[in-house]
Amino acid sequence: MVETTLSGAQHHILTNDYASEWMGIEVLKLDDGHATIRMHLRQEMLNGFGMAHGGMIFAFGDTAFALACNPANPTPKQAANITVASGVDINFIKPAFQGQVITAVANRRASTGRSGLYDIQIYAASPDEDASDPIASDPASGELIAEFRGRSRTISKK
Repeated sequence: MVETTLSGAQHHILTNDYASEWMGIEVLKLDDGHATIRMHLRQEMLNGFGMAHGGMIFAFGDTAFALACNPANPTPKQAANITVASGVDINFIKPAFQGQVITAVANRRASTGRSGLYDIQIYAASPDEDASDPIASDPASGELIAEFRGRSRTISKK
């Protein structure tokens, strides 16, 4: 399955990405070095304190990171490589809860040779605060719940 974004674009790395499919991730926007995604927090994504499990927030941010690192429509030369995480840091700022809609905004900050640096902000909003036009809405209108910084490395697919 290739995930189609709300703008109609497709990203090949979501083909057979069963984790992102299970999480219900929706791709809102893709550009070179940028991705915006969202998902609804469900009961099975909560920890024993009744808030979003940190691993769910991390996995969500990691998907945005991967989408921003890899071109949606790679050239033949780009298709011979993949870009993966060489390291990440996450800072949890506030909890998120069942029923909230979370949005991740990933942006490339620097790229040199085969290495890159990406910042991903993750926001939470109540479903009623979620705009009807997610492409035109400002994802930062929710509360910032986590900051994710990823370091990438481009490697051969082999």
